[in-house]
Formats: sequence, structure tokens, C-alpha cells
Amino acid sequence: MARTVALKGSKKLLDAWAFYDWANSVYNLVISSAIFPIFYGALTLVKDEKGTVISDRIEFLGIDFNNDTLISYVTAAAFLAVSFLSPLLSGIADYVGNKKVFMKFFCYLGALSCVGLFWFNLEYLWFGLLCYFTALVGFWGSIVFYNSYLPDIAYPEQQDAVSAKGYSFGYVGSVILLVVCLAMILEYEAFGFEDEGMPTRLSFVLTGLWWIGFSQYTYYHLPKGNKQESFTNDLLFNGFRELRSIWGKIKENGPLKRYLGAFFVYSMAVQTIMLVATYFGIEELDWGTTDSTTGLIVSILLIQIVAIFGAYLTSRCSAVYGNIPTLIGLNLIWIGICLFAYFITTPLEFYITAGVVGLVMGGIQALSRSTYSKLLPDNAVDTTSYFSFYDVSEKIGIVIGMVAYGYVAQVTGSIRYSIIFFGLFFLIGMVLLTRVNKKSPYTE
Repeated sequence: MARTVALKGSKKLLDAWAFYDWANSVYNLVISSAIFPIFYGALTLVKDEKGTVISDRIEFLGIDFNNDTLISYVTAAAFLAVSFLSPLLSGIADYVGNKKVFMKFFCYLGALSCVGLFWFNLEYLWFGLLCYFTALVGFWGSIVFYNSYLPDIAYPEQQDAVSAKGYSFGYVGSVILLVVCLAMILEYEAFGFEDEGMPTRLSFVLTGLWWIGFSQYTYYHLPKGNKQESFTNDLLFNGFRELRSIWGKIKENGPLKRYLGAFFVYSMAVQTIMLVATYFGIEELDWGTTDSTTGLIVSILLIQIVAIFGAYLTSRCSAVYGNIPTLIGLNLIWIGICLFAYFITTPLEFYITAGVVGLVMGGIQALSRSTYSKLLPDNAVDTTSYFSFYDVSEKIGIVIGMVAYGYVAQVTGSIRYSIIFFGLFFLIGMVLLTRVNKKSPYTE
């Protein structure tokens, strides 16, 4: 019996698209934010009997690095690779109409690389860093194609809500897996493990399996893509031609061009802060008698739970006040977070900051994605290539942010000073948002 294809705007199709956030957000939480950063810190930091860090140096390829600097440079290199690959592959996917194939490829690359982190150790550091690199490329590479489906599966008036639903699905799903992993790590003996190292490593395996398994529901319902032309020998060059054509269209669309510039600036700060927050908590806070691992994971869980409500609250605000005014307000809150975070020293202050971050983190990401989608030209069929520019802006921003973070850590020995740098970029982003044409029916 032939499968019935879900129609654009139907609840089944919208839910299936949003469910990919449930599948892949475990990477963002377990690998990027929670367990892997703590695992990496425990592996690379040398502490005395009181738990005070006495060395944060690590040698790789014959070069002596600060441990934060090394992981930030690998992260920046991965985002640089994504920023090159995604627009190239996006143009190809739009041309031959098989974006789902590309989305699957990056999904499986990222998920299997998460499994590979099981073998991360200092003896074979190159292999662990390679898996970390390819997991990141896989995650963000699949997001390029996932985001590009938004205007294909939802009408403009649906996009804010379904974008927020996707992030909310992601927060709920990732929290469930993180709680399971945390239970295994903290109560490892009850689970039959002899030490806590094994359940930590198994968390990476569970992340990969969760990602692959739950993504199948999304793949079952998503359309293949917008078929345009048959496969030809100059397919690769067509990808570059498509990029040049899209850039020309973006330059002619004043509101879209100005919005993309603003997004580039403030997203740089948002994404970098999300990537380095756990490393900041490990090295900059005085945890006293509190177990830092438990404290950090509790704060990350707090962010995820609050972010569920933050995404929906932002969607409601955008319906009342408009997308651009709401984004300006979110940037203003982020500036306040940066100013407060510069001075924090205790776990309680970190928890307070985490709660506010959660409130605005999901909101600014979901609303940024749907605002961009709404500003695309009517009836655009090359949506993947349009979204590649969105994603490239985000990735190049992250490269700049992570390099700056790593440089500050290497030179000053503290990442606290980078907080002010990020606050400045939120301010610039807020100013640039005021230049977006407010006469658009979707931005006022």
C-alpha cells in the first residue's frame, strides 16, 4: 500500500519536521554543553588534593596548548569546514532536489562520530579530536538542510510556532537523555559499573544511537525536496553558480540583507557563549564543597527546562509586538546577562545566570530562524541555498567567536574577559536590527 504524502501545513508534516530537534538536540546538550566538556576537563586538567587546578596545559602535534584553547581551535576548524561545505552542498541539493539525502548523510556522520568518542583518551588524542570534529560537522551540516525545509513544510503564519515547537521538542528530548546519563554517572555502582568513567563514555554511544533512531520518523514524512533538474556532469559547478545567484537576490532584498548582517553579529555571541559556558563554569567558579560535575549538569538542565517555556513565550511576544522588536528586546537581555556574568564567582550566581540564559536562549534561536524564513522571497524554490547563507553567517560568526575565546584563554589564562567582548556584539546586533525594514508584515 502506497504511503500517503503529508501536505504542506499539515499537523503530521509539521510535527515530523519539528521532531528532528528531539532526535539531534541530544548532541547539542550531551556533547557540546554538558557531559563531554566535563569529561574533557577531567581528562586534561591536573588538580591537587584540594581540587585546585595546577595545570591546564596539553600537548598536541608537538605544540603546548592551554586545554581550552585546543578545544576551541578544533571547534573553530569544524565550523569553518561546515561554512564551506554547507553552501556548496545546499546548491547541489536544491539543483537535483534530494536535500533529504544530504541531511541523512550528515546526521549519520555526526551520530557515528558521537559513538566514536567512546574511545577518546590522551594516548590517542588525535582520534578523539577527529571524532569531536566530525560530530560537530555532522550536527551542523544536517541542520543546514533541516532549517531549509521550514518554508517548504509550513506557511509563513505557521513558521514562528513550528520553529518554537522544534526547539521545545529538542529541549525535552535532550533533557530526558541527559537525566538518564546523569543517573548512570552518579549512581554507577547501582548500574553495575566499577567506575564512573565507563557510563560517561557510554553516554556518547547513547547520544549517537538516540540521534539515528529518532530521526527516522522525520525522514519517513519529509519530502525528498524540490526536484528541478536531472543530474549532470557540471553539478558541482552549478552549486557555485547557485550561490552567486542567491547572493545577488539577497543583495536586492534590503530587509533580508540587513537582517542577515544583524544576525551574523548577535548570533556570534549567542552560539559561542553556549559552547563555552560549561568550560567557564569548570575553571572560573569557586565550587567549594559542592561537586562541580553535579552542579554544572544541574545548571545545564535548568537552562533546558526554562528554554522550553522561553521558546513559546518568545513566539507569543512576536505575535503581539512583531519579530524584529522582540529580537531587539532579547539582545538587550543578553547584554544584561553578559554584564552580570563577568562578576559571578559562586555556584548560586551561576544558577541565576543559567536560568535567565535558558529563558532567552531558545527564544532567540527559534525566532531568528523563523524571521529569516519569513523574509525570503515569495514562492522561493531554492530554499536550501537561501538557508545556507543563514547558516554560513552563523558558522563564520562562531569561528570568529571561538578563535577570540581561545586567544583570550591562551594570553590571559582566563576566559572572563571575553564576556565583555560578547556583550559588545549583542549591543551592535541590537543596533543593526533597528535598520531592518519594519514595514514588512512579518517584522512589525
